[in-house]
Amino acid sequence: MASGASAMQGGRWRRAWEAIDERLGLSGLAYPVPTHANGIGYILGGITFFGFLILAGTGVLLAQSYNPTPAGARESIAYIMNTAAFGDIVRGIHFWVANLVMATVLLHMGRVFVTGAYKRPREANWLIGVGLLGVTFGLIFTGTILKWDQEGYEALQHNIEIGGLLGSFGFWFTPEFTTVLPIVGRLYMAHVVILPALGTLLLIAHFLLVKRHGISSLPAAADAAVEGTGPAPEKGGSTFAAHLIRMAGFGLLILAGSVVLALLIGPALGERPNPAIEVTKPWWMFLAFYPLEDWFGLRALLVAPTILVGLLVLLPFVDRSPWRSVRRRRWVIVAGAILAVGLIGLALYGGLTPPVSHVQDAAG
Repeated sequence: MASGASAMQGGRWRRAWEAIDERLGLSGLAYPVPTHANGIGYILGGITFFGFLILAGTGVLLAQSYNPTPAGARESIAYIMNTAAFGDIVRGIHFWVANLVMATVLLHMGRVFVTGAYKRPREANWLIGVGLLGVTFGLIFTGTILKWDQEGYEALQHNIEIGGLLGSFGFWFTPEFTTVLPIVGRLYMAHVVILPALGTLLLIAHFLLVKRHGISSLPAAADAAVEGTGPAPEKGGSTFAAHLIRMAGFGLLILAGSVVLALLIGPALGERPNPAIEVTKPWWMFLAFYPLEDWFGLRALLVAPTILVGLLVLLPFVDRSPWRSVRRRRWVIVAGAILAVGLIGLALYGGLTPPVSHVQDAAG
């Protein structure tokens, strides 16, 4: 009897899904999923996507109480933390998920690099990934400024100084771009409109190309197919539904973990800006550039990221061999490892050294 009721229930769900799919065509979003794609290394991108959804949801809630003006920004953050219902929890979730998303973005790109999944025909998707990396950095940087505490103020001064180094191309980053809206307000618009819109467009293109090319095969299987010693890599083996459920499950774990962290270690709010001092350091994802700024000045913050992005963009066009396994791409892997170790070393050095003053007071 129970099995009959269960079958009836399943039939109702199936008919409901078929009715929805007939009208919306949701099944058209599905793509073949190989078995290995359900491993943690191959769902980092999906985990990042669910992290972005959490950031969007908490960001909408935070925006209801945020005042994007120099006079009211910090006070509105204090209101969110101390007065708004569950404001401290929502802000804590937003803060910790931002950190986790940055980590998953970097790990995802690292996995794509190690497995050679940026190679033909996936070069365009690698370039889109580089764009999404830039959007993520931009969201975190602008979010830091929006606190409008000492850390946010110092980040803004770097923003203004770099705009000055860009000359006429950096006009948008300077207070002189418009006198009717403070630069904090413009960076707020970048944080909640411009960067999310650009990120959404890139994500749509990314998903369409994943559907077009499928999830990349394991390197050994891809090399065997090139050599002719093995069959063509599997396109299926699992289901899109199982793949999606697994990604969503990790997304819920990120949400649960960020709630716990928000309850235990909420993000702080620094003192009101003091233009006469420079005493803070950037977040961990920017720390690798901090020593370069010590040694070579503010111009290093423009030159070093440009070189890094250039290397990432050139990668699929320099490493054009059909091989994807590590042992057949030793020089690429070694070069990537040297770069990664160098960046980590710079970040550790930047984190351990005392803060140094880099910019002049740009308040005027």
